[in-house]
Amino acid sequence: MTPDEIAAKMDGRLFAAGQGRKEAFLPSPKIQNHAAFLSFLPGGELACAWFGGTLEGKSDISIHISTLADGADTWSRAHLASHDEERSEQNPMIYVKPDGNILLFHTAQPSGNQDESRVMMHDLSATNGEITSGPARDIGLANGTFIRATIVRRDDGAWMLPLFLCNPRPGAKWTGTHDTAAVAVSTDEGKTWAVTDVPDSFGCVHMTIVSLGGQDMAAFFRRRQSDFVYRTESRDGGRSWSVPQATDVPNNNSSIAAIRLADGRVALLCNPVSAATSDARRESLYDELGEDDERPNAEGGITPIWGVPRAPVTLCVSTDGGKSFPQRRIVEDGPGTCLSNNSVDGRNKEMSYPALLEGKDGTLHLAYTYYRRAIKYVQLERGWIDGENA
Repeated sequence: MTPDEIAAKMDGRLFAAGQGRKEAFLPSPKIQNHAAFLSFLPGGELACAWFGGTLEGKSDISIHISTLADGADTWSRAHLASHDEERSEQNPMIYVKPDGNILLFHTAQPSGNQDESRVMMHDLSATNGEITSGPARDIGLANGTFIRATIVRRDDGAWMLPLFLCNPRPGAKWTGTHDTAAVAVSTDEGKTWAVTDVPDSFGCVHMTIVSLGGQDMAAFFRRRQSDFVYRTESRDGGRSWSVPQATDVPNNNSSIAAIRLADGRVALLCNPVSAATSDARRESLYDELGEDDERPNAEGGITPIWGVPRAPVTLCVSTDGGKSFPQRRIVEDGPGTCLSNNSVDGRNKEMSYPALLEGKDGTLHLAYTYYRRAIKYVQLERGWIDGENA
C-alpha cells in the first residue's frame, strides 16, 4: 500500500482478516506513527500508546493514546498525551498501579541525541474513552536513559523498570556503540530509583522482563549488533541478572515484545531476521534529520548495524522459559525496507516495534508499526498461535 492508501484505512474500525483474526489501523492525525505499546486499563479498555509527528528525532514527535472499549469495534480518536516543544518524545509505556491509578512513562531527547534523553512520567486518567494526561515529571534517571518495556513488580512490591543506557561519549555523537542494559528499582512508587547494571550487556537494549513463576525470571533483548535476540535470567526475583546469552531467534536491531502466556509458555513477537541474512545497511537511525552537528561518531564499543529489513512480524513460542523458540508462525510479511524513516514517500515498508498482550479469554492482542505511516492492531483468537483457526 502507498502512504495515502494506508491513511485512508486509519479509521480505527476492526475488520475481519481471516478466520479467528481481526485488524484495524489506528486513527492518528500525524504522518509518522511508531513504537506501539499496549495496556489493559482498569475500566476494561485496551489502550495503545505510540509516538507520532513528522520524523523520529524532530521536536514535533509526541505521545498519542487511543483506546478500544471492551466489546467495541472501533478505536477512539488519538489523544495527545505529551507535548514538549524542544524534545522528541518517544517510547511510551503505560503502567497501571495496583490501586488502579495509571501512569505514562516516555523518553524525551533533543534531536537524535539519545545520550541526552530524559525519562518522563505523567498521571493518566481514562473516562468514557477520553484520555487526560497530567504534567510531565522527570523521574531523575541519568542522561541517556531509555525505556521500552513495562514495569514488573517484584515480590516485595518494588517496581522494576527495565532500561537501556545510551552512555554518552564526550565530544561524540550517539550511534549506539556503547549502549548497555540495566534495571531501575523503586520502592516508593517512582519517587526515587536505584539502578543496577546487567553484566556484560553491550549492545543489549529494549530489555523485556518476563516472570516465569516463583523467583525465576527471564528478560529478552534487542541487539544493536543485529545478530540474535539475547536472554538473561534471574533466580532471585529480579535482584540480580546473569550475563545475556543468545537465543535461537535472529534479531535485526529492532524491537521485540515478550510475555508469559496463561499456559506457561513464553511468546516472543519480533522480526526474526539478522545482518547475516541481508546486506541492507544505513549509517544510523537519525541520518535523515539534516541538522548541523559536526561532532564525530562515537568510537570504540560495539559496532551497531542499522538498516536490516524489519519484516516479517512473527510469533515465536518457547516451552523452556525462553531458551529456545522452535514454534514460529508469521503474523504478517512484507519487504520490511527501513533504509529511510520517511513516512511520506513510500520508501519505508517496515513492520516493526511490536506490542503483545494476552486477554483473560486467551485472545492475543498485537500492535506494530506499519510502514511508519500507521499503527496496525491485530486481534487473534485463542488457538491461532498453535495453527488453529488458520
